[in-house]
Amino acid sequence: MAQAGRRPGQTETREEILEAARRRFAEQGYDGATVRGIAADAGVNAALLHHFFGTKQRLFAASMNLPVDPGEMVPRILEGPEDEIGERLVRAFLGLWQAEEGRAPFLAMIRSATTNEQVATMMRQFLERAVLARVAEARGVPKVRVAGIAAQMVGFALLRYVIGLPPLVAASEDEVVAMLAPVAQYYLTDGVHRPDTPRG
Repeated sequence: MAQAGRRPGQTETREEILEAARRRFAEQGYDGATVRGIAADAGVNAALLHHFFGTKQRLFAASMNLPVDPGEMVPRILEGPEDEIGERLVRAFLGLWQAEEGRAPFLAMIRSATTNEQVATMMRQFLERAVLARVAEARGVPKVRVAGIAAQMVGFALLRYVIGLPPLVAASEDEVVAMLAPVAQYYLTDGVHRPDTPRG
């Protein structure tokens, strides 16, 4: 006899739980989402959810299955004409948010980071290790410059996708690029000496 709450196809059930968790975390943040609510959305009982993940914190970590591998994204931003690097960076960032399924993990992280120190720490570590350090090293700029770009873009995402500030919600991709790309371009190129470029 099957265990109570367990349905055939554990792989499928696990994925359904993760999908329900992503939706709940994106809509309600880490603190607002409950194990019971996620289990109900997935059509299972809370005991099965605990069986798969143990705690809500572990479920959150598992549900943050980001839509891109930063290790693949960073080289694509850095490669190409130097005078277009700011635009490539901003367009890549916007691309992560265009599709609903790609947006949900990032919304969950932003909302949860404002209310939960553990999530904020996870987000800081992700930005530091996967993005800031790699871009700063590749461009030969201080990490504070890349952090400044991240602050601008995360702030934009917060105002557009979480708070829903009307002018930003209505702005087209090209309008957003026109606003953000020049700043990113400045931080990544102004006064930077490339190792393969002779000094004047």
